[in-house]
Amino acid sequence: MTAPLDKPRVTEREAREVAEAAREQDWRKPSFAKELFLGRFRLDLIHPHPLPDAEAVRRGEAFLAKLRAFCESRIDGALIEREARIPDETVNGLKELGALGMKIDTKYGGLGLTQVYYNRALSLAGSASPAVGALLSAHQSIGVPQPLKQFGTQEQKDTFLPRLATTDISAFLLTEPDVGSDPARLATSAVRDGDDYVLDGVKLWTTNGVVADLLVVMARVPRTEDSKGGITAFIVEAGSPGITVENRNAFMGLRGLENGVTRFHQVRVPAANRIGPEGAGLKIALTTLNTGRLSLPAMCVGAGKWCLKIAREWSVEREQWGRPVGRHEAVGAKISFIAATTFALEAVVDLSSQMADEDRNDIRIEAALAKLYGSEMGWLIADELVQIRGGRGFETADSLAARGERPVPAEQMLRDMRINRIFEGSTEIMHLLIAREAVDAHLSVAGGLIDPDASLQDKAKAGAQATAFYARWLPKLVAGPGQLPGSYASFHPEGHPDLSVHLRHIERSARKLARSTFYAMSRWQGKMETKQGFLGRIVDIGAELFAMSAACVRAELLRASGDHGREAYQLADAFCRQSRLRVDELFGRLWANTDELDGKVVSGVLSGTYSWLEEGIVDASGEGPWIADATPGPSTADNVHRRIR
Repeated sequence: MTAPLDKPRVTEREAREVAEAAREQDWRKPSFAKELFLGRFRLDLIHPHPLPDAEAVRRGEAFLAKLRAFCESRIDGALIEREARIPDETVNGLKELGALGMKIDTKYGGLGLTQVYYNRALSLAGSASPAVGALLSAHQSIGVPQPLKQFGTQEQKDTFLPRLATTDISAFLLTEPDVGSDPARLATSAVRDGDDYVLDGVKLWTTNGVVADLLVVMARVPRTEDSKGGITAFIVEAGSPGITVENRNAFMGLRGLENGVTRFHQVRVPAANRIGPEGAGLKIALTTLNTGRLSLPAMCVGAGKWCLKIAREWSVEREQWGRPVGRHEAVGAKISFIAATTFALEAVVDLSSQMADEDRNDIRIEAALAKLYGSEMGWLIADELVQIRGGRGFETADSLAARGERPVPAEQMLRDMRINRIFEGSTEIMHLLIAREAVDAHLSVAGGLIDPDASLQDKAKAGAQATAFYARWLPKLVAGPGQLPGSYASFHPEGHPDLSVHLRHIERSARKLARSTFYAMSRWQGKMETKQGFLGRIVDIGAELFAMSAACVRAELLRASGDHGREAYQLADAFCRQSRLRVDELFGRLWANTDELDGKVVSGVLSGTYSWLEEGIVDASGEGPWIADATPGPSTADNVHRRIR
């Protein structure tokens, strides 16, 4: 039996190579968002808006009706917030309802819902209690069912999916105390020993980990003569000897979240429980997240709808200076932002989900954009609601109730929403991930030119490829339908706001975005990857263009179906006008910014040059290491793991 691994020490380049190796390298299906970043506005890929089939709608709506009744009668969000725990009877009720198996095929005892209805269910459950939404999402979006569905053997599916659909809660364990978005330094080891692997290590922020029955664990298999090893995915029974949940973590929001620290000491896992080959763990994780990421923006949609409802009701009731506060322009602008942005977020999630269900498009960028945009805009929506509510927005629901007012948990919503900008890839990491996919076409033809390790022969070959590619591509960025007044005329039906003008703006902006990206690559070449401020703005522009596209297409769908079409066109128009202002600002900041100066200030801060600025305070943070020790070994803590039955 080989000894466990020491903690990997990797260079920046090696870390990037690990992440790059885990990417899906090919684009076998079209991608609307990828085309957008290349300057091609492929409206045909999303319009007419794809729709679920009648049977999917019937089953989905039937479950939503049952779930709504359950949420209204058996989920007490205020109780969960006060006690920082979802009652066992609530979890058991969700099991009986079939909520654990929403995405699991009916032949394994699940409900077999589409991505569209799964996300709508999460939006509904999350509005009743964000902690309940997180429990269901972590179980199905990133927990055992999804990687098993995509990469598991038939025997594994037959063994585990029936349990996961009905009784067993799952969790996903990747992060470690000293390893976040840099998996190259993953230290948890899985050493082959006969028909088993032996796991050692510590995992942090294991959502559902405190109550999970089954775990999907990412661990590093050492290289041997017979195997290249690498990060590998395993299904692990949470009650196995040697597993200790050492702590249940507490957070500023999502207080009902069962999130913990899990230690593995000489935990034996059958080789039959390995998902995919050795070394495929990161690729499995990233592929799972292609659609799994849609669950988070789905819950942001639910939050937006609730914020809109509260803002509307409060702004009609509350009067200041002789009129309802919503009639004052300063407050009205916030209400308009909440309404228009909620409409767009729902459009983005529904469109991306339906494309995932149809499986005719590659939605890795769309899902990532939905997560990025939903988390950022959802946070702003919650913040604006608190501002509209004023002092009552800062007051807790219990305090409001104690003095006889409606217990509106606006401050809780703000706290609960904050984590979304960090969960499943922080905003900063999402910017880099999306940027890498957005420039994939460029790197595939010109990467050799900017690779410092490429040979002269490789550079010459890359130069020829680049010349041929850009000779065809660049001329197409000069002009397009966005410059023709009559383009997209079907989006200007009589008696409705003109959305065609926004589609023309998207088309022009997509070409401008592509030109800006090309210019930046020409200017910075190999240093492009270090220009994170620039790349972040490029991605944010793409996110706005995608959201505008989705909003317009959804508005036209609703108009064509006679379902609030006029109002939908108004909301889409308002959103696009707001979004265009943000896009114009982002384009301006591509080249006029403080990035270089900021870098100098950062160097000064990190070197202690400005430490004098910190004088005059008392540091209340206490003593202790910045990062807890995660040395493998037996646990000395009590096991706080508990099963819900």
